[in-house]
Amino acid sequence: MTDSTRSPVPGNMARTGRAAALDAWIRALDASKVLHDAPLLTLPAMLPQLADAHQERPALLGAGESLSYHALAARANQYARWAVANGLGRGDAVALLMPNCPAYVAIWLGLTRIGCAVALINTNLAADALLHSIEAAAARHLIVSATLLPAVTALANRLPAGVQVRVHGDGEAGRWPRIEQETNQLGTAPLDPDRHPLPAQRDRALLIYTSGTTGLPKAANVSHGRIAEWSLWFAGMMDVQPDDRLYNCLPMYHSVGGIVAVGAMLARGGSLVIRERFSASRFWDDVADTDCTIFQYIGELCRYLTLSPPHPKERLHRLRLACGNGLAADVWEKFRQRFAIPQILEFYAATEGIVSLYNAEGKPGAIGRIPPFLAQRFPVALIRCDPATGEPWRDEAGLCAACPPDEPGEAIGRLPDNNAPAARQFDGYTDTAASGRKILRDVFSKGDRWFRTGDLLRKDAAGYFYFVDRIGDTFRWRGENVSTTEVAAVLRACPGITDAVVFGVPVPGNEGRAGMAAVTAEAGFDLAALKAHLDARLPPYAQPLFVRCCETLDFTGTFKLTKGRLIQEGFAGSAEPVWFNDRGAGRFVACDRILVRSIEDGSRRL
Repeated sequence: MTDSTRSPVPGNMARTGRAAALDAWIRALDASKVLHDAPLLTLPAMLPQLADAHQERPALLGAGESLSYHALAARANQYARWAVANGLGRGDAVALLMPNCPAYVAIWLGLTRIGCAVALINTNLAADALLHSIEAAAARHLIVSATLLPAVTALANRLPAGVQVRVHGDGEAGRWPRIEQETNQLGTAPLDPDRHPLPAQRDRALLIYTSGTTGLPKAANVSHGRIAEWSLWFAGMMDVQPDDRLYNCLPMYHSVGGIVAVGAMLARGGSLVIRERFSASRFWDDVADTDCTIFQYIGELCRYLTLSPPHPKERLHRLRLACGNGLAADVWEKFRQRFAIPQILEFYAATEGIVSLYNAEGKPGAIGRIPPFLAQRFPVALIRCDPATGEPWRDEAGLCAACPPDEPGEAIGRLPDNNAPAARQFDGYTDTAASGRKILRDVFSKGDRWFRTGDLLRKDAAGYFYFVDRIGDTFRWRGENVSTTEVAAVLRACPGITDAVVFGVPVPGNEGRAGMAAVTAEAGFDLAALKAHLDARLPPYAQPLFVRCCETLDFTGTFKLTKGRLIQEGFAGSAEPVWFNDRGAGRFVACDRILVRSIEDGSRRL
C-alpha cells in the first residue's frame, strides 16, 4: 500500500459523541467480565493460550529485537524457571532496572508467573533515590541492563545485604553474572501448575513507584487482578484487533507504558511497537514505517509534535486512535486536525488508586465522564478543600461537602468492601503509613472510607471532569511527578546553599508546572558547582528550571517554609536575581527580561 492510498481507519472508529462512547463502554464491560468468576485468570495465565492462538504473529517489536507470541511465552517460561532455580517464589521481590525493550515484558511476565513481585524501577534514578527504591521493594535480586550498570556499580557497597545482581544485555557486566547465560540453559515449556500454582488475582504482581511526601519514591502494590482488568478493559475501550499495532515510547516502569499499552495489545493478539524514548523528529517516520494504528501518549508529547516543523508523513499514517492522558484543550484540536487523528481517548487514573475516568466521547480538554449506568462501578466525588492547607473542608458535624458544578475540589473514590474484585481494591504501598494517609474517613457519613487522589478536578453541569492541579508538595513536569521535598533535600546538600524551598510555576505554552527553587547561599556561591551537583543527583525533569537567589526565606510561626509569595511572583516577577537552568548550554544563565520574554512568548523552547 503506498502512502498516497493508505486508509488510516475503519469508519466506525472515527465516530465520536455519546453513541460511540456507549459502544466503547459496552466493549470494555464485555471484555473484562470474564475476570469476575475466574480468580486465577491473570495475564501470565493467559500467555500460553495467547501463544497457541497467535503463534508467530509479532507480539513485541523493538528497535533491536522482536518477539512473536510463541517466542514471548518461551522467554517468559525461561525466566519463571530461572526464578524457581534460584529459590524464588510467592511474595519474593525482584527489582528490574532496564530501558524499554521486548525482554522487559518477558522478564516480568515470567517472574510474576511463579508469584514474584517485580519492582519496576525508574531508569533515571541514581544514588540515594535508586538505593531507596531497591530497599523499599525488599528485593532479593536486581536485574539491571548493562547500559544502566554504572548507577548500580556506584552503590555496590551500599546495596542491602543479600541482594543478588544479574546483568542483562550487551556491554560490560563487571563482577556480576549475566542472566541470559543462566536462562538460556533452561527449558521453554510452561511450568506445571500442579507443582507451581498459578498466582491469584489478589496476589501482588508489580511494584510501581510514585512520588511520596517524604521526597523519595513510594512503591505502590499492583495486583494481578488490576493488571488483568486494565488489559482487558483498555482492549475493549480501544477496540483492539489482532492487526492493530500500538506505538509505545512511554517508559515501561510506569503503569501506562508498562501495563496498559502492553496488556491491551497482548490480550487481543495485537502488536506492541516499543521504543526506548520519544523523538519528535523521528516520530512520523517511525509510526508510518511500522504501520502503527494506535499511539499511546502523554499530553506533552502531543504538544511537542504540534510545535515541530511539518513532516512529509504526518498525515500519511494508519493511526486510528490516540489514547492517553494529559492532553490539554488548547492542544487537542491542533493535534487532531493537523495530523488527521480520527479519535482521541483521554483517561485519568492512578497506579495505586481506585479513581478512573474515561473521555470516550472525545470532548476536547475533558478527562472523563461517568455515564449514569456506571455510577456504582465508578463511585467518584469532588470535595471542597481548604485553599490554605489543601485539607478537606468539614462542617460542624465533621463531614465533608461535595462541590457544586464547576467548583474545583479534590477527587476521591469510595473504597469498596473486601468482597469487591481485586482490581478495584486499594492495595496501598509497601509503606503502610503512606497507605494510611491516602484514606479519608467520615466523608459523607460516619464510618465511610474514601481514597484521596491528591488532585483537584472540576465537573461541569454536563458531567464532564477536567483536571485543575495537584494538591500538596508534588507537581507534574514533562509527564513525571516531581517531589519538591526530594529536590529541596538535594539542593540543601549542595556546598554553599544554606536553605532551599522548591515549588512548581506555570510556564506559558507548557503542560504542568516547571520546577523553581528559592535558595539562600553563602557569599561567593558557585552556580557551576550547583549545576554539577544537580546533574549528578537528579534526572533532568526533576532539576529546577529556575533558581531564585534570596537574602532570606519566609517561615510560618511553626518554622515551616512558606511558598505562597514565591509562587505568585514566579520566574518573571522577582526583584531578586533568578537564574535559568540552560540545558543546551549546560550551565545556569541570568534570567533577564529578554530571556523571560522569549520563554513567555514560546520562542525559547524549554
